[in-house]
Amino acid sequence: MEPLRIYRIDAFTSECGQGNAAGVVTNAAGLDEAQMQAIANELGHSETAFVLPPNADDHDLHIRYFTPTTEVPVCGHATVGAHFALALEGAAPGVRRQLTGAGVQTVTTVRRDDGAVAVRIQQNPPTFAAPLSAELVEDVADAIGLTVDELDPRAPVQFVSTGHGKLLIPIKRLHRLRELRPDMTRLAQLDERTGSKGYFVFTLDTQAGDDAFSHGRMFAPGIGVDEDPVTGNANGPLGAYLVRHKLIAVDGDEALFRGRQQTGAGRGGFVDVSVQVESGEPVGVAIEGLAVLGERVR
Repeated sequence: MEPLRIYRIDAFTSECGQGNAAGVVTNAAGLDEAQMQAIANELGHSETAFVLPPNADDHDLHIRYFTPTTEVPVCGHATVGAHFALALEGAAPGVRRQLTGAGVQTVTTVRRDDGAVAVRIQQNPPTFAAPLSAELVEDVADAIGLTVDELDPRAPVQFVSTGHGKLLIPIKRLHRLRELRPDMTRLAQLDERTGSKGYFVFTLDTQAGDDAFSHGRMFAPGIGVDEDPVTGNANGPLGAYLVRHKLIAVDGDEALFRGRQQTGAGRGGFVDVSVQVESGEPVGVAIEGLAVLGERVR
């Protein structure tokens, strides 16, 4: 087996050291599951992507994703990182079909005139679980460090998925989002009751001159990620949720917005989201992000 090519890619950003760091192994053929898990644990990023050859005619490559503790079906920022790393190695821009644990997705890589590489991921059609009960909403809010009256009453606390979903938790004020200090142990203990291993707290409260429509923070202690800096599999479902609950304008058959995300420690970035709409309902979601090389690990 040839030496592994391992990178740290900062995804959903144009600045090194910002965005969300993903591990990427571009030549993972020959690694077994235990080896992939061990590498992901050693690298310590929220997710590491392992690029494998295709195993059927319906896709061009196969990617598996591991947090430091477990495999997950798909990951937005690690997908951006993987396709950016392949571009660094000389892969031509264009459309590729990738097999993941969430099925086959279409990924388009574009090299812009300024040299930046943008990666667009067509996520799965959105699915919506029933809103959480009032009792469970109170428990989740308390674990996050919120009171129920701080939640935005215009839409429910609800699990939404576009392949790997999150529990979406709307709150009224941006300053409260920035102040949150969740009880991670309690939050992880709620995973089974909520049916979610990720808790995306967001607000539509923005400031003058803000280029974002929404701001969010994502907590996933149950899979070993206390806080994720930027999350494609949260901002994508958020787009479908905003359309479903009529919280964003739809222009013809599409709704567009930028979601910004930042941890309590200050690391963050942005995701551009496109929601395809038919008869007022969200039927498709795509996310797009930039990336930069953090380091070539080996």
